[in-house]
Amino acid sequence: MDPTDVQKHLMDVLTTIQTISKEACPVLDPTARPAEELPKFNSKVWPVAAGMLGAALGKDIPPELNLFVDDATKQALTIAQTVALVCTLIKELDAQAAVVAAA
Repeated sequence: MDPTDVQKHLMDVLTTIQTISKEACPVLDPTARPAEELPKFNSKVWPVAAGMLGAALGKDIPPELNLFVDDATKQALTIAQTVALVCTLIKELDAQAAVVAAA
């Protein structure tokens, strides 16, 4: 999956969530850390964002996967880091699907 497409869809999802929540949405760029910079964008909202991103990409992103904070370090991820994580996940899901289809 093209990282540029993932980034565009991710930014659209984040903007949509902030609009629906009637919260401010600062200008987003690849260095932005949504978990820190978006008002009221927290762990209760992250699974919704993951689901919306998956729907936009036509992929099933598990809601339990934390796309916005590194579980090991507890550091908020940048948009660029989230995009890389999603691209890796999609590559793995596509590879698993190919194995199942070949069986």
